Amino acid sequence: MRSLRSISSVHSTQPILRRTHSPSTSAAVEPSPMTTSGKPTPPRFKRSSPKKKSQFRSRWLAPGETEGAGSSALARAPPPSSMEVDAVPRALPREFFEVDALELAPRLLGKFLRRDEVVLRITEVEAYRPNDSACHGRFGITARTAPVFGPGGHAYVYLCYGLHMMLNVVADMEGVGAAVLIRSCSPVSGLKTIQQRRGQLTEKPVLLTGPGKVGQALGLSTDWSNHPLYTPGGLEVLDGPEPESILVGPRVGIDYASPEHVAAPWRFAIAGTPWISAPRNTLGPR
Repeated sequence: MRSLRSISSVHSTQPILRRTHSPSTSAAVEPSPMTTSGKPTPPRFKRSSPKKKSQFRSRWLAPGETEGAGSSALARAPPPSSMEVDAVPRALPREFFEVDALELAPRLLGKFLRRDEVVLRITEVEAYRPNDSACHGRFGITARTAPVFGPGGHAYVYLCYGLHMMLNVVADMEGVGAAVLIRSCSPVSGLKTIQQRRGQLTEKPVLLTGPGKVGQALGLSTDWSNHPLYTPGGLEVLDGPEPESILVGPRVGIDYASPEHVAAPWRFAIAGTPWISAPRNTLGPR
């Protein structure tokens, strides 16, 4: 079990990583022009094929999204060997997670998951509440489900069908037994590592649309259960832009639950993004 470390305040920052010049690569940093407000804009990076980069970036963003909304400076974060520290999205405080799972779920959309060089933007989630016949905590505390009853903001990772590592963010206060399942994400940084872990050399949504795919892309195991997601290092959740609109619908794969909970609209996704798992036709405007 990993030790708990608290952050100092809501306004504490987490370093974001920016590509630096390396003689062994073709990347070069443009000077930072000044905005109308007098503040420097983030540097952009030239590659040998700017047109290819533009086409590549457009495939990663949902219709109507801009780079700032979908990826920000995190999109340019290289591996640790070629990084420098800069200003950034902050780590979220523990209090952010200490709310009802049904409130936390939509609030997690647009936030970033980071583990080392891999950064993902959360695009789809499901809420699991106490007394929910689909929640793992419905039978009380067991060796497997104990993390669900832990403090809000901790990870709960379980093995599904003996194959898939499923990442959940524990919600509410310690002892409640609620969590939010991370169903889908879009890639922001560390694409090569994501592809290697997934065993798929693709940039299409199939890469990360499904909770097992997210767990695999992050290289998770059940050892990550109980890990505090609000502390620097390891696996963490960082602040990110709120989506303009959200889709809702019933959760997926819970036919064993009561009819009331099967039909409950506790699945949430960012509207307009292709990074959503099937079925999509059960989702509608919030």
